[in-house]
Amino acid sequence: MKQFVSINDATTEDLLHILEVARRLRQQREDGVGNEPVLGGQTLAMIFEKPSLRTRVSFEQAMYELGGNAIVLSQAEVGVGQRESVADVARVLSGMVHGIAARVFDHERLLALSRHSEVPVINMLSDLSHPCQALADMMSIMDEFGLDLSGRTIAFVGDGNNVARSLAMFCGKLGVNFILASPPDYSLEQEFADRVMSFVPGMNFTMTHDPVEAVRYADVIYTDTFVSMGQESQKSNRLSAFEGFQLNKQLLTMAPSHAIVLHCLPAYRGVEITDEVIDGSNSRVFPQSHNRLHAQKGLLAVLMGGF
Repeated sequence: MKQFVSINDATTEDLLHILEVARRLRQQREDGVGNEPVLGGQTLAMIFEKPSLRTRVSFEQAMYELGGNAIVLSQAEVGVGQRESVADVARVLSGMVHGIAARVFDHERLLALSRHSEVPVINMLSDLSHPCQALADMMSIMDEFGLDLSGRTIAFVGDGNNVARSLAMFCGKLGVNFILASPPDYSLEQEFADRVMSFVPGMNFTMTHDPVEAVRYADVIYTDTFVSMGQESQKSNRLSAFEGFQLNKQLLTMAPSHAIVLHCLPAYRGVEITDEVIDGSNSRVFPQSHNRLHAQKGLLAVLMGGF
């Protein structure tokens, strides 16, 4: 594995190995034992077109705890695709740093970076996918239900967005059933669902417009913002379309009592999720956010540290 732009850049074995390394590094941290400086002398350049709390802190802290360094670059500083071509940025950084991570609006920009880079490229988020979030999500689900998740069911209630896409792809790799409940016009493409189901025979990918139907047999109920960055002009239409899709106490009572709640954050409390759910006993939202650090460490150790 030489890059991590999409979940599909990794085999099932790669993904499981990353998570195994992540758990090992997390345990060392919890035991008060410092991680080996496996990235000593290495630097990760991080390009941000979109701001983030969890992404920046988790990657920067991960590099620090593994003995490396991180350089944070804003779009205003770099001007990727504007002041300089994507290809030129990739070529310049490749001669100075040991890895490039980018959080962008347009997925094509990440693909261009990976084509012209001689060092690993990591997708910290694009309009199409969010594979690093999916790593932390699956790590959190394994914490709850064990390492073998085959046959478990994840219900994603909300927009068929980049987070849903990456999580569905990961489910396809592991044989986890995936249900997407969204309003008409906000689902994922059937062609994409068919491709995901082809990964593991017997895995089910279901799309519905009924949140109650989606959560009825769910082990995990996941939601995300209904209005992502870059969609502000659609806010009124989106909030109207997503009425009835809020993850609240009433919807949670329709699910099995053991179902856990996840949200990739930031959460707009009272919109896609209520306080009593995100702060309730079924919620694993904040341990999930902490797992961003550990999953990032596992990814970096494998991709740049040769683990």
